[in-house]
Amino acid sequence: MSVLRSAALLFVLTLYGCGESTQRHSSKEETRVAESRQQQAGSGNPLKIAFVYVSPVGDGGWTYTHDTARKLIETEFGARVQTRTIENVPEGPASEKVFHGLAKDGYKLIFGASVGYMGPMLKVAKDYPDVKFENASGSETAPNVANYQARTYEGAYLAGIIAGKMTRTGKLGFVASFPVPEVIRNINAFTLGAQSVNPAVITMVAWVDTWYDLAKERTAAEQLIRQQADVLIQSTNSSAVLKTAQEKGMMAFGWDSDMTQYGPDAHLGSALIDWSAYYKQRVAQVLGNQWQPASTWLGVRERTIRLASPNPHLPVDVTLLLGERTVALRDRTLHPFRGPVVDEAGVERVRPGSVMSDSEIKNFNFFVKGVTGTRHQGKAAI
Repeated sequence: MSVLRSAALLFVLTLYGCGESTQRHSSKEETRVAESRQQQAGSGNPLKIAFVYVSPVGDGGWTYTHDTARKLIETEFGARVQTRTIENVPEGPASEKVFHGLAKDGYKLIFGASVGYMGPMLKVAKDYPDVKFENASGSETAPNVANYQARTYEGAYLAGIIAGKMTRTGKLGFVASFPVPEVIRNINAFTLGAQSVNPAVITMVAWVDTWYDLAKERTAAEQLIRQQADVLIQSTNSSAVLKTAQEKGMMAFGWDSDMTQYGPDAHLGSALIDWSAYYKQRVAQVLGNQWQPASTWLGVRERTIRLASPNPHLPVDVTLLLGERTVALRDRTLHPFRGPVVDEAGVERVRPGSVMSDSEIKNFNFFVKGVTGTRHQGKAAI
């Protein structure tokens, strides 16, 4: 590796705090854990906290990131908390039964880590006003219900910049779960990031209509590769897309967690989510009787989102550009959806210089110019 490339990579790693986050937590954790243990004597029964997951912890992605943060809660608060996880809970009526059972069993803080849990959670919460419920990616609140989201579209935008620089065919592939606003804005941000450095790039979308299905995700990735997509990304929960790219000699990104290990040669970087700070804050608020329902959206600025572990063999200019755009997102001098934004039909949706509001972003219902294979292929309506 050249001296210049090494310096560029070091700059980005330092910028992102890769390793810094862990070191920062570990340096403070000893003090925090010691303080927590000092308070344990006479603290009474532990706060019972439950985490409900739509896929297995071993998915390597979405659920893995939540469970990593859960483990840090145990380290942070020690015997003051007691956590439990339930994996592979389908969205809809099945989750309602799970939430009801947990509340009945004395769990006072319940996190549901999937947008499809929002309705069932709101219904159950009415029967247990003394239980605090939190939904990941939802949008509604109640006296004892909060929601929290990550600005995953910011990570997708940064990935798009790398993809736009690295593609040889000009065709990118996106393995998508469901055509809901959360996924649509990720597809759009990825495309706009790529087009910011390579205007002719297009993004081809393959829908799998599931959050987690290794076989379907792999099949979709193979389909995109056959259509000449040479850089892949996904909004699904496993590492199947990166593994497929590794096997086929293509390039891809990890999603939600650092997936380098699943395809080191193919891996261009991972659009990572770090939930730890949020979970620690909310648990501390419940323990201190300070919890309030809220809608929270966290991104690069809050260090919840970052493009982790950029490939050390990226060209120097790409690595430095990644760092520059990250700083701009953090300082809010850059916004993925700053106009002009033109939809797939050629209609200008955001005027030059204007920026989409959070409300508009949360309700994204169109695709930007350059996205193909979109809405008509998904089962869910936009």
